[in-house]
Amino acid sequence: MVNWTEVDQQVKTWIMEAGASIRESFKHSLSIHTKSNPNDLVTNIDEETEQFFISNIRKAYPGHSILGEEGQGDQLASLQGIVWMIDPIDGTMNFVHQQRHFAISIGIYEDGIGRLGYIYDVAHNELYYAERGNGAYMNGVRLPSLKEVPLEKALIAVNATWLVKNRYFDEKKLVELATTVRGARSYGSAALELAYVASGRLDSYLSMRLSPWDFAAGKILVEEVGGIVTNLSGDKLNMMGTNSVFAGAPILHGRILNEFLLKK
Repeated sequence: MVNWTEVDQQVKTWIMEAGASIRESFKHSLSIHTKSNPNDLVTNIDEETEQFFISNIRKAYPGHSILGEEGQGDQLASLQGIVWMIDPIDGTMNFVHQQRHFAISIGIYEDGIGRLGYIYDVAHNELYYAERGNGAYMNGVRLPSLKEVPLEKALIAVNATWLVKNRYFDEKKLVELATTVRGARSYGSAALELAYVASGRLDSYLSMRLSPWDFAAGKILVEEVGGIVTNLSGDKLNMMGTNSVFAGAPILHGRILNEFLLKK
């Protein structure tokens, strides 16, 4: 039997320690290299932070599995058991260029069901967290249920890259959506943008392609305040693979889905 309160306290301690270490790194030069393309960056801090979490998880919870962005976790065929999904620095390009607008993201799942989610805005010292069935919080303050906002007054997050020709989706639909709502933003961190939806700073978030560690924590947060998280077709997310991701309050989610994403 898992003591989720104990796990929660332990994770928060690790996150605060990792965050302090990352802030300390601002004083030093980074070792930067690329992954899949020149814009897909990874730094020594990404790798060291992921290893910090993995080492602590292995010691405290040896029976748990780990999916980590930097590939230092496990190769999993299923989400059976307890699986930690870790993105040590979500928004690495922001981290490298701005030293802000990036986050530590940790989602803990049991047999495919989200139990605990954490998104830590390191630069602003804002910790968003949620436990399944017990609500979502930011720095100890409970987040209220999402308010429904009319489409024309909504502030959405969508990367400008997706508004030009891409191979994942009909960009004309996204342009129409972006010009119908009150405003569109892009912060360069999926974790933070999902946290902003959960906290009401944004009304909806859309992305064409994310990995499980990008959205695992944010999905739990958004759902705990009454929001919906699906792919752009309105289907459940595949927690073992890449997905498009679409989050928002139920009525707004349904309107965007039916009027822009699914329409012919």
